[in-house]
Amino acid sequence: MLPRVRARLSGLFRRGRVPGLRTGKTVLAAVLAFVLAEALHTSSSPVLAPLTALLVVQLTMYETLAHGRERIVSVVAGVLLAVLFAGVTGLTWWSLGLVVAVSLVAGRLLRLGPHLLEVPISAMLVLAVGGAESAALGRVVETLVGAAVGVAVNLVIAPPLYVQPAGDAIAELAERLAAFTDDLAGALRGRWSREVATELLRRARALTQEVVRADRHLARAEESARLNPRGRPARAVEPRLRGTLTALEHAQVGLRQLARTLLDRTFFVPEDEAAQAWSSAARGALAEVLRRLGAALEEVGGAVGTGADPAPAAVEDHLTALVEERDRLATALLVDPRADPAAWGQHGALLDAVDRLRVEVGTALRPPALSWSPPLAERPRQAVRRALGRRRGR
Repeated sequence: MLPRVRARLSGLFRRGRVPGLRTGKTVLAAVLAFVLAEALHTSSSPVLAPLTALLVVQLTMYETLAHGRERIVSVVAGVLLAVLFAGVTGLTWWSLGLVVAVSLVAGRLLRLGPHLLEVPISAMLVLAVGGAESAALGRVVETLVGAAVGVAVNLVIAPPLYVQPAGDAIAELAERLAAFTDDLAGALRGRWSREVATELLRRARALTQEVVRADRHLARAEESARLNPRGRPARAVEPRLRGTLTALEHAQVGLRQLARTLLDRTFFVPEDEAAQAWSSAARGALAEVLRRLGAALEEVGGAVGTGADPAPAAVEDHLTALVEERDRLATALLVDPRADPAAWGQHGALLDAVDRLRVEVGTALRPPALSWSPPLAERPRQAVRRALGRRRGR
Protein backbone atom coordinates (compact mmCIF):
# COMPACT_ATOMS: atom_id res chain seq x y z
CA MET A 1 0.00 0.00 0.00
CA LEU A 2 2.78 2.42 0.96
CA PRO A 3 4.74 2.00 -2.33
CA ARG A 4 1.55 2.71 -4.27
CA VAL A 5 1.01 5.96 -2.32
CA ARG A 6 4.61 6.96 -2.92
CA ALA A 7 4.26 6.28 -6.65
CA ARG A 8 1.17 8.49 -6.84
CA LEU A 9 2.89 11.29 -4.91
CA SER A 10 5.95 11.09 -7.15
CA GLY A 11 3.66 11.30 -10.18
CA LEU A 12 2.28 14.60 -8.88
CA PHE A 13 5.71 16.15 -8.54
CA ARG A 14 7.51 14.80 -11.60
CA ARG A 15 9.67 17.15 -13.51
CA GLY A 16 7.75 18.83 -16.29
CA ARG A 17 4.81 19.88 -14.13
CA VAL A 18 4.03 23.42 -12.96
CA PRO A 19 1.85 22.79 -9.89
CA GLY A 20 -0.74 25.31 -8.77
CA LEU A 21 -0.61 27.75 -11.69
CA ARG A 22 -3.86 26.81 -13.39
CA THR A 23 -5.62 26.25 -10.05
CA GLY A 24 -4.79 29.72 -8.82
CA LYS A 25 -5.81 31.41 -12.07
CA THR A 26 -9.06 29.45 -12.21
CA VAL A 27 -10.04 30.39 -8.66
CA LEU A 28 -9.22 34.05 -9.29
CA ALA A 29 -11.20 34.11 -12.54
CA ALA A 30 -14.25 32.50 -10.91
CA VAL A 31 -14.27 34.95 -8.01
CA LEU A 32 -13.81 38.01 -10.23
CA ALA A 33 -16.54 36.84 -12.62
CA PHE A 34 -19.00 36.40 -9.74
CA VAL A 35 -18.21 39.83 -8.27
CA LEU A 36 -18.58 41.54 -11.66
CA ALA A 37 -21.83 39.76 -12.53
CA GLU A 38 -23.24 40.59 -9.10
CA ALA A 39 -22.33 44.25 -9.59
CA LEU A 40 -24.16 44.23 -12.94
CA HIS A 41 -27.27 42.65 -11.29
CA THR A 42 -27.58 40.04 -14.02
CA SER A 43 -29.63 37.79 -11.73
CA SER A 44 -30.29 37.12 -8.06
CA SER A 45 -27.64 34.39 -8.03
CA PRO A 46 -25.18 34.89 -10.90
CA VAL A 47 -23.41 31.55 -10.63
CA LEU A 48 -23.27 31.13 -14.40
CA ALA A 49 -20.53 33.76 -14.68
CA PRO A 50 -18.01 31.97 -12.41
CA LEU A 51 -19.01 28.65 -13.97
CA THR A 52 -18.19 30.01 -17.41
CA ALA A 53 -14.89 31.46 -16.20
CA LEU A 54 -14.01 28.11 -14.61
CA LEU A 55 -14.63 26.28 -17.89
CA VAL A 56 -12.93 28.88 -20.06
CA VAL A 57 -9.58 29.16 -18.24
CA GLN A 58 -7.19 26.68 -19.86
CA LEU A 59 -3.48 26.00 -19.73
CA THR A 60 -2.65 28.13 -22.76
CA MET A 61 -3.90 31.41 -24.17
CA TYR A 62 -5.01 29.82 -27.43
CA GLU A 63 -7.06 27.14 -25.71
CA THR A 64 -8.64 29.77 -23.47
CA LEU A 65 -9.83 31.76 -26.50
CA ALA A 66 -11.04 28.61 -28.22
CA HIS A 67 -13.04 27.42 -25.20
CA GLY A 68 -14.45 30.92 -24.63
CA ARG A 69 -15.69 31.21 -28.20
CA GLU A 70 -17.27 27.75 -28.24
CA ARG A 71 -19.01 28.28 -24.92
CA ILE A 72 -20.44 31.69 -25.88
CA VAL A 73 -21.83 30.33 -29.14
CA SER A 74 -23.37 27.31 -27.41
CA VAL A 75 -25.04 29.35 -24.66
CA VAL A 76 -26.44 32.01 -27.02
CA ALA A 77 -27.82 29.32 -29.33
CA GLY A 78 -29.52 27.55 -26.41
CA VAL A 79 -31.03 30.78 -25.07
CA LEU A 80 -32.44 31.76 -28.47
CA LEU A 81 -34.03 28.33 -28.90
CA ALA A 82 -35.54 28.48 -25.40
CA VAL A 83 -37.06 31.93 -26.01
CA LEU A 84 -38.53 30.70 -29.29
CA PHE A 85 -40.11 27.59 -27.77
CA ALA A 86 -41.29 29.34 -24.59
CA GLY A 87 -43.38 31.75 -26.61
CA VAL A 88 -45.14 28.88 -28.39
CA THR A 89 -45.35 25.80 -26.16
CA GLY A 90 -44.12 26.47 -22.63
CA LEU A 91 -42.53 23.67 -20.60
CA THR A 92 -44.08 20.23 -21.07
CA TRP A 93 -42.62 16.76 -21.40
CA TRP A 94 -42.91 16.78 -25.18
CA SER A 95 -41.65 20.37 -25.58
CA LEU A 96 -38.65 19.51 -23.39
CA GLY A 97 -37.80 16.56 -25.61
CA LEU A 98 -38.26 18.66 -28.72
CA VAL A 99 -36.02 21.42 -27.36
CA VAL A 100 -33.28 18.94 -26.50
CA ALA A 101 -33.46 17.34 -29.93
CA VAL A 102 -33.40 20.65 -31.80
CA SER A 103 -30.59 21.92 -29.54
CA LEU A 104 -28.42 18.90 -30.27
CA VAL A 105 -29.00 19.27 -34.00
CA ALA A 106 -28.16 22.98 -33.79
CA GLY A 107 -24.99 22.21 -31.84
CA ARG A 108 -23.85 19.76 -34.47
CA LEU A 109 -24.59 22.21 -37.27
CA LEU A 110 -22.54 24.85 -35.42
CA ARG A 111 -19.76 22.26 -34.94
CA LEU A 112 -19.41 22.93 -31.24
CA GLY A 113 -17.55 19.69 -30.53
CA PRO A 114 -17.06 19.12 -26.76
CA HIS A 115 -19.40 22.06 -25.99
CA LEU A 116 -22.33 20.48 -27.81
CA LEU A 117 -24.30 19.73 -24.62
CA GLU A 118 -24.13 23.37 -23.55
CA VAL A 119 -26.86 24.18 -26.07
CA PRO A 120 -29.61 21.94 -24.61
CA ILE A 121 -28.49 22.74 -21.04
CA SER A 122 -28.85 26.47 -21.65
CA ALA A 123 -32.17 25.98 -23.40
CA MET A 124 -33.61 23.88 -20.56
CA LEU A 125 -32.49 26.30 -17.84
CA VAL A 126 -34.08 29.28 -19.58
CA LEU A 127 -37.20 27.28 -20.50
CA ALA A 128 -37.59 26.28 -16.84
CA VAL A 129 -38.14 29.91 -15.85
CA GLY A 130 -40.64 30.49 -18.62
CA GLY A 131 -38.23 31.80 -21.22
CA ALA A 132 -38.58 35.35 -19.93
CA GLU A 133 -36.52 37.84 -21.81
CA SER A 134 -34.88 39.02 -18.61
CA ALA A 135 -33.77 35.48 -17.72
CA ALA A 136 -32.52 34.87 -21.24
CA LEU A 137 -30.67 38.17 -21.37
CA GLY A 138 -29.21 37.62 -17.91
CA ARG A 139 -27.87 34.19 -18.89
CA VAL A 140 -26.23 35.59 -22.01
CA VAL A 141 -24.68 38.49 -20.08
CA GLU A 142 -23.36 36.19 -17.35
CA THR A 143 -21.83 33.95 -19.98
CA LEU A 144 -20.14 36.88 -21.67
CA VAL A 145 -18.87 38.19 -18.33
CA GLY A 146 -17.44 34.81 -17.32
CA ALA A 147 -15.79 34.25 -20.68
CA ALA A 148 -14.31 37.77 -20.74
CA VAL A 149 -12.94 37.45 -17.21
CA GLY A 150 -11.44 34.05 -17.95
CA VAL A 151 -9.66 35.34 -21.04
CA ALA A 152 -8.50 38.51 -19.25
CA VAL A 153 -7.07 36.61 -16.27
CA ASN A 154 -5.16 34.25 -18.53
CA LEU A 155 -3.83 37.19 -20.52
CA VAL A 156 -2.88 39.51 -17.67
CA ILE A 157 -1.31 36.94 -15.34
CA ALA A 158 1.73 35.93 -17.37
CA PRO A 159 0.37 33.80 -20.22
CA PRO A 160 2.43 30.69 -19.52
CA LEU A 161 5.05 29.26 -21.83
CA TYR A 162 5.60 25.61 -21.12
CA VAL A 163 9.11 25.51 -22.53
CA GLN A 164 10.83 24.53 -19.29
CA PRO A 165 8.37 21.72 -18.48
CA ALA A 166 8.86 20.40 -22.02
CA GLY A 167 12.65 20.52 -21.68
CA ASP A 168 12.45 18.81 -18.29
CA ALA A 169 10.19 16.07 -19.65
CA ILE A 170 12.55 15.39 -22.56
CA ALA A 171 15.55 15.40 -20.22
CA GLU A 172 13.77 12.92 -17.97
CA LEU A 173 13.03 10.71 -20.98
CA ALA A 174 16.74 10.69 -21.85
CA GLU A 175 17.61 9.80 -18.25
CA ARG A 176 15.10 6.97 -18.16
CA LEU A 177 16.44 5.58 -21.42
CA ALA A 178 19.95 5.81 -19.98
CA ALA A 179 18.85 4.04 -16.79
CA PHE A 180 17.24 1.23 -18.78
CA THR A 181 20.35 0.93 -20.93
CA ASP A 182 22.51 0.58 -17.82
CA ASP A 183 20.15 -2.00 -16.36
CA LEU A 184 20.26 -3.96 -19.61
CA ALA A 185 24.05 -3.87 -19.53
CA GLY A 186 24.02 -5.09 -15.93
CA ALA A 187 21.67 -7.96 -16.81
CA LEU A 188 23.96 -9.05 -19.64
CA ARG A 189 26.87 -9.26 -17.20
CA GLY A 190 24.81 -11.27 -14.72
CA ARG A 191 22.86 -14.51 -14.83
CA TRP A 192 21.14 -14.63 -18.24
CA SER A 193 17.89 -16.50 -18.92
CA ARG A 194 14.78 -16.33 -21.04
CA GLU A 195 12.87 -14.87 -18.09
CA VAL A 196 15.38 -12.05 -17.72
CA ALA A 197 15.18 -11.28 -21.44
CA THR A 198 11.36 -11.28 -21.30
CA GLU A 199 11.31 -8.81 -18.42
CA LEU A 200 13.78 -6.51 -20.19
CA LEU A 201 11.59 -6.49 -23.30
CA ARG A 202 8.57 -5.61 -21.17
CA ARG A 203 10.44 -2.66 -19.67
CA ALA A 204 11.62 -1.51 -23.08
CA ARG A 205 8.03 -1.47 -24.32
CA ALA A 206 6.87 0.42 -21.22
CA LEU A 207 9.23 3.26 -22.14
CA THR A 208 6.78 4.14 -24.91
CA GLN A 209 4.65 5.86 -22.27
CA GLU A 210 7.59 8.09 -21.37
CA VAL A 211 7.92 9.09 -25.02
CA VAL A 212 4.20 9.90 -25.16
CA ARG A 213 4.47 11.98 -22.01
CA ALA A 214 7.41 14.01 -23.34
CA ASP A 215 5.62 14.55 -26.65
CA ARG A 216 2.55 15.76 -24.78
CA HIS A 217 4.62 18.32 -22.87
CA LEU A 218 6.31 19.56 -26.02
CA ALA A 219 2.97 19.85 -27.79
CA ARG A 220 1.75 21.91 -24.83
CA ALA A 221 4.76 24.21 -25.20
CA GLU A 222 4.02 24.63 -28.90
CA GLU A 223 0.38 25.39 -28.12
CA SER A 224 1.36 27.94 -25.46
CA ALA A 225 3.26 29.98 -28.07
CA ARG A 226 0.14 30.56 -30.15
CA LEU A 227 -1.41 34.02 -29.75
CA ASN A 228 1.01 34.61 -26.87
CA PRO A 229 2.93 37.92 -26.78
CA ARG A 230 5.66 36.15 -24.85
CA GLY A 231 5.96 33.32 -27.37
CA ARG A 232 9.43 34.15 -28.73
CA PRO A 233 11.36 31.81 -26.34
CA ALA A 234 9.19 28.87 -27.39
CA ARG A 235 9.68 29.66 -31.07
CA ALA A 236 13.45 29.81 -30.53
CA VAL A 237 13.91 26.46 -28.78
CA GLU A 238 11.13 24.36 -30.32
CA PRO A 239 13.19 23.04 -33.30
CA ARG A 240 15.96 21.82 -31.01
CA LEU A 241 13.55 20.22 -28.52
CA ARG A 242 11.57 18.55 -31.31
CA GLY A 243 14.74 17.21 -32.92
CA THR A 244 15.97 15.82 -29.60
CA LEU A 245 12.64 14.21 -28.83
CA THR A 246 12.46 12.61 -32.27
CA ALA A 247 15.94 11.14 -31.82
CA LEU A 248 15.06 9.81 -28.36
CA GLU A 249 11.85 8.31 -29.67
CA HIS A 250 13.80 6.44 -32.34
CA ALA A 251 16.32 5.39 -29.70
CA GLN A 252 13.52 3.92 -27.61
CA VAL A 253 12.34 1.93 -30.61
CA GLY A 254 15.93 0.76 -31.15
CA LEU A 255 16.26 -0.39 -27.54
CA ARG A 256 12.99 -2.28 -27.84
CA GLN A 257 14.21 -3.97 -31.01
CA LEU A 258 17.50 -4.86 -29.35
CA ALA A 259 15.72 -6.37 -26.35
CA ARG A 260 13.45 -8.33 -28.69
CA THR A 261 16.44 -9.70 -30.59
CA LEU A 262 18.05 -10.82 -27.34
CA LEU A 263 14.87 -12.68 -26.39
CA ASP A 264 14.20 -14.18 -29.82
CA ARG A 265 17.54 -15.94 -29.88
CA THR A 266 16.58 -17.94 -26.76
CA PHE A 267 13.79 -19.64 -28.74
CA PHE A 268 16.22 -21.03 -31.33
CA VAL A 269 18.04 -23.19 -28.81
CA PRO A 270 16.75 -25.92 -26.49
CA GLU A 271 14.95 -24.50 -23.46
CA ASP A 272 17.55 -25.82 -21.02
CA GLU A 273 20.26 -24.05 -23.04
CA ALA A 274 18.55 -20.62 -23.20
CA ALA A 275 21.12 -19.17 -20.82
CA GLN A 276 23.82 -19.95 -23.41
CA ALA A 277 21.91 -18.50 -26.37
CA TRP A 278 24.41 -15.64 -26.32
CA SER A 279 28.03 -16.36 -25.49
CA SER A 280 29.60 -14.70 -22.46
CA ALA A 281 32.02 -12.84 -24.75
CA ALA A 282 29.15 -11.42 -26.83
CA ARG A 283 27.17 -10.42 -23.75
CA GLY A 284 30.20 -8.73 -22.23
CA ALA A 285 30.94 -6.80 -25.42
CA LEU A 286 27.30 -5.76 -25.79
CA ALA A 287 27.27 -4.63 -22.17
CA GLU A 288 30.17 -2.28 -22.90
CA VAL A 289 28.36 -0.94 -25.97
CA LEU A 290 25.30 -0.24 -23.84
CA ARG A 291 27.40 1.40 -21.12
CA ARG A 292 28.75 3.88 -23.66
CA LEU A 293 25.27 4.40 -25.07
CA GLY A 294 23.88 5.09 -21.61
CA ALA A 295 26.61 7.64 -20.93
CA ALA A 296 25.77 9.42 -24.20
CA LEU A 297 22.07 9.48 -23.28
CA GLU A 298 22.93 11.00 -19.91
CA GLU A 299 24.85 13.76 -21.68
CA VAL A 300 21.83 14.42 -23.88
CA GLY A 301 19.56 14.62 -20.84
CA GLY A 302 21.93 17.01 -19.09
CA ALA A 303 22.17 19.31 -22.11
CA VAL A 304 18.40 19.46 -22.57
CA GLY A 305 17.64 19.81 -18.87
CA THR A 306 19.90 22.82 -18.31
CA GLY A 307 18.41 24.71 -21.25
CA ALA A 308 21.89 25.79 -22.35
CA ASP A 309 23.18 25.63 -25.89
CA PRO A 310 23.94 21.97 -26.62
CA ALA A 311 27.55 20.84 -26.73
CA PRO A 312 27.57 17.53 -28.60
CA ALA A 313 31.32 16.98 -28.13
CA ALA A 314 30.84 14.81 -25.02
CA VAL A 315 28.18 12.76 -26.77
CA GLU A 316 30.46 12.25 -29.77
CA ASP A 317 33.27 11.05 -27.48
CA HIS A 318 31.05 8.34 -26.02
CA LEU A 319 29.75 7.35 -29.45
CA THR A 320 33.30 7.11 -30.82
CA ALA A 321 34.18 4.74 -27.99
CA LEU A 322 30.93 2.88 -28.73
CA VAL A 323 32.12 2.20 -32.29
CA GLU A 324 35.22 0.49 -30.94
CA GLU A 325 33.14 -1.63 -28.60
CA ARG A 326 30.79 -2.42 -31.46
CA ASP A 327 33.69 -3.83 -33.48
CA ARG A 328 34.61 -6.05 -30.55
CA LEU A 329 31.00 -7.19 -30.37
CA ALA A 330 30.99 -8.01 -34.09
CA THR A 331 34.06 -10.18 -33.60
CA ALA A 332 32.41 -12.03 -30.71
CA LEU A 333 29.31 -12.66 -32.81
CA LEU A 334 31.11 -14.26 -35.76
CA VAL A 335 29.62 -17.65 -36.59
CA ASP A 336 29.61 -19.99 -39.53
CA PRO A 337 26.28 -19.38 -41.32
CA ARG A 338 26.29 -22.98 -42.56
CA ALA A 339 26.54 -24.28 -39.02
CA ASP A 340 23.87 -21.97 -37.55
CA PRO A 341 21.85 -20.00 -40.15
CA ALA A 342 19.50 -18.57 -37.49
CA ALA A 343 22.37 -17.18 -35.44
CA TRP A 344 23.80 -15.46 -38.52
CA GLY A 345 20.58 -13.49 -39.07
CA GLN A 346 19.98 -12.75 -35.39
CA HIS A 347 23.53 -11.58 -34.82
CA GLY A 348 23.18 -9.29 -37.81
CA ALA A 349 19.91 -7.91 -36.41
CA LEU A 350 21.66 -7.18 -33.12
CA LEU A 351 24.44 -5.26 -34.83
CA ASP A 352 21.90 -3.36 -36.93
CA ALA A 353 20.07 -2.31 -33.76
CA VAL A 354 23.33 -1.08 -32.23
CA ASP A 355 24.17 0.90 -35.36
CA ARG A 356 20.75 2.55 -35.45
CA LEU A 357 21.00 3.46 -31.78
CA ARG A 358 24.38 5.10 -32.36
CA VAL A 359 23.05 7.15 -35.28
CA GLU A 360 19.88 8.28 -33.46
CA VAL A 361 21.65 9.33 -30.28
CA GLY A 362 24.24 11.13 -32.39
CA THR A 363 21.51 13.31 -33.91
CA ALA A 364 19.84 14.16 -30.59
CA LEU A 365 21.75 17.43 -30.14
CA ARG A 366 22.30 18.31 -33.76
CA PRO A 367 21.45 21.98 -34.48
CA PRO A 368 18.08 22.30 -36.25
CA ALA A 369 18.08 23.09 -39.93
CA LEU A 370 14.72 24.91 -39.93
CA SER A 371 13.07 27.49 -37.72
CA TRP A 372 9.58 27.11 -36.29
CA SER A 373 6.60 29.36 -35.78
CA PRO A 374 3.20 28.38 -34.34
CA PRO A 375 0.48 27.92 -36.97
CA LEU A 376 -2.25 30.53 -36.82
CA ALA A 377 -4.66 29.23 -39.47
CA GLU A 378 -6.04 26.38 -37.39
CA ARG A 379 -9.63 26.92 -36.32
CA PRO A 380 -10.33 27.00 -32.57
CA ARG A 381 -12.54 23.92 -32.55
CA GLN A 382 -9.74 21.96 -34.24
CA ALA A 383 -7.33 23.13 -31.57
CA VAL A 384 -9.68 21.95 -28.85
CA ARG A 385 -10.11 18.53 -30.47
CA ARG A 386 -6.35 18.19 -30.92
CA ALA A 387 -5.79 19.08 -27.27
CA LEU A 388 -8.34 16.49 -26.16
CA GLY A 389 -6.66 13.92 -28.40
CA ARG A 390 -3.33 14.57 -26.70
CA ARG A 391 -4.86 14.02 -23.28
CA ARG A 392 -5.89 10.55 -24.41
CA GLY A 393 -2.18 9.89 -25.02
CA ARG A 394 -2.39 9.44 -28.79
